[in-house]
Amino acid sequence: MTLRNAARALITMLVVTLSWTIGQATASAASPAATAAVVLTYDTEGAAEFVDAVHSGAKVWNDSVANVQLEPAAAGDEADIEILADDGWPRAQTTSLGNGTVWMGRQAVNEGYDTIRIAAHELGHILGLPDVKPGPCSSLMSGSSAGVDCTNPTPDAAERAAVEDNFTAAGNSPAYAYNSPAYAYEPRMYRD
Repeated sequence: MTLRNAARALITMLVVTLSWTIGQATASAASPAATAAVVLTYDTEGAAEFVDAVHSGAKVWNDSVANVQLEPAAAGDEADIEILADDGWPRAQTTSLGNGTVWMGRQAVNEGYDTIRIAAHELGHILGLPDVKPGPCSSLMSGSSAGVDCTNPTPDAAERAAVEDNFTAAGNSPAYAYNSPAYAYEPRMYRD
């Protein structure tokens, strides 16, 4: 091999290696998986007959947003979100963004409201969304104001964007974690 051919081979190798390295760096920077989602756990031990509806409501959110994901808590682990069943009206008590209690109230179910929509709506409160009253069926956070015939459990584009924004800082900056005192979030009871 001549010196000229050796130089060409070396240059070709460097170009291929550099191209591969730049490609990998670009793929990592552009990949949504590069930023890990905040994982919130929920406990359905007290959810009684609503366990399947809660899992379905959590799946709706998991399919709708990338910055936060809802997963069942492992047995014995403390969950971020406690799900309970009672005879009252559905409601959510937030203690901080991503933490709180959801009550799957039988009163609304007895009146004909959809259990999956209720679960997704109440989880929306835990994810930082307020009620939107009155509102159309296309808005998950319109809650009961959309009427008994509304069974839409899917958040609209604005609701999805708000939840993504609520959890963007958590995934990108440890100094601005979603549950830190620096994140001004007022605990609140939502009754619907």
